[in-house]
Amino acid sequence: MAEFTRKQVLEEAKQLANMLANIEEIDRFKQVEAKLNENQKVQQLIKRIKALQKQAVNFQAYGKTEALNKVEKEIDRLQQELDDIPIVHEFKETQLVVNDILQLVTGTIAREVTNHVIESTGGDVLAGETGSKVSNKTSCGH
Repeated sequence: MAEFTRKQVLEEAKQLANMLANIEEIDRFKQVEAKLNENQKVQQLIKRIKALQKQAVNFQAYGKTEALNKVEKEIDRLQQELDDIPIVHEFKETQLVVNDILQLVTGTIAREVTNHVIESTGGDVLAGETGSKVSNKTSCGH
């Protein structure tokens, strides 16, 4: 009954991944990410935020709430400064676009597989029930 092997499906998935990796939105993401990585101000802010986050973890572990609050405020300030940089904003936007595309593809695959299973068992796609569920329904006597 199986028309494809798992290996064949995985090969097709790799081809799909290759196709996705070469769409315009992914190219744009790669370009923006490269600019982000080259931006010294962005890299310095990220490095400083990471260092402060480590301090915050230590302060929290030792119960130093006043120091923790001070560090968290500084992290928030630096994060806002980072977010105000245009290339960071552009990076986040392109990241959202790429994530949306990946969600769309995975959702489409899942939905199509489910529909195929339902249809191939003689089920009801609109009700979301496979053929065995449809055939085993008992009337409720109304």
